[in-house]
Amino acid sequence: MTAGVTSITRARAAARSKTEQRTTNARIATLLLVPIAILTVIGLGATMSASAIIGKETYDDKFYFFTSQLIWVGLGIVVLVLATRIPYQWYRRLAFPLFLLSLVGLVAVLQIGVVRGGSRRWIELGSFGSLQPSEFAKFGVIAFLAMVMEKKENLLTDFWHFFVPVAASLGLVGVLMLKQPDLGTTLVIFGAAVVVLMVSAAPIRHVFVTTVAGIGIGALMAVAEPYRRERVLSFLDPFNDKLGTGWQVVQSQLALGTGGVFGVGLGASRARWSFLPNAHTDFIFAIIGEETGFAGGLIVLVLFAWLTVVGVAISYRAPDRFGRLLAAGLVAWLSLQALVNIGAVVGAVPVTGMPLPFVSYGGSALLTVMGAAGILVNVARQGTSQARRR
Repeated sequence: MTAGVTSITRARAAARSKTEQRTTNARIATLLLVPIAILTVIGLGATMSASAIIGKETYDDKFYFFTSQLIWVGLGIVVLVLATRIPYQWYRRLAFPLFLLSLVGLVAVLQIGVVRGGSRRWIELGSFGSLQPSEFAKFGVIAFLAMVMEKKENLLTDFWHFFVPVAASLGLVGVLMLKQPDLGTTLVIFGAAVVVLMVSAAPIRHVFVTTVAGIGIGALMAVAEPYRRERVLSFLDPFNDKLGTGWQVVQSQLALGTGGVFGVGLGASRARWSFLPNAHTDFIFAIIGEETGFAGGLIVLVLFAWLTVVGVAISYRAPDRFGRLLAAGLVAWLSLQALVNIGAVVGAVPVTGMPLPFVSYGGSALLTVMGAAGILVNVARQGTSQARRR
């Protein structure tokens, strides 16, 4: 009799624990979606304001870019919902094919891509707009490294088992990216890859050696080409050539300075009147800072910090090693990209042409970050507490 009562009690406790776990997972997933939703809405408003002048001048429609971005947001929501429904474990089996597709896309853009702003990063799709393969390469590399690090978990103490797949994957992607050239995306991919390696079972000394080697190669690449040297020198002192290489950063800082604490008002930006290039894409944060001031810019920073903290929690609670590595890489990608973009806008890092996740205008960039967010939600929904894993 006592044994029967004990069994019933244990069954009820297990059922209650499972229910509590599902509730906790749902709350964490919601906590991730809230900043993403707010950032997307902010992006739509900022795009409408920042692109109104160029839309009127180019297409005789001040809402041209806003309407286009609204469509991309709708498609992005569909991608996000689908990604939440697909078990993230599928990407373990698809990691290598996805990585190969990323390489094919990066090779294709060098052959048939169009040149904009001195870089060959886009493949034109006619009336459907354009495709940027480098955006999809971010996920391809992260999923591939997560799969390899999990598969080789018991072999990672051997340096060559660790180094060869890492160097081969990052080397191939890095060379193709720099051929475009796209140094900003290369840095984000490298940073996300380092986070995946740090979370893996690899000895920290292997990660350290690989990271230092990557930074050294990146530094050489940064000064190897004249245009990259110009960007570095411009970053160090943009006002030295404020009518040339420093123009964009100078105008960005002027816009931010004009905004003051609470901004000049929504839709009242002066920088968007062709003073600030790429105002609705890479430098949209400057328009946000000008129109809503330090307060608005701070809200955007807090939202990205919120997303990062929740993403780290999702990675920590992932039920297996692959989920943990995949989630860590995805949140590193989103956070680092935001950091690089905002850093360029305020003049803290060189300009790299990096869009602000969920905010900047652009279809490929928005679809990929929405997909990444959906995968993080899927990992969150399967999360387990540390106590249960033990």
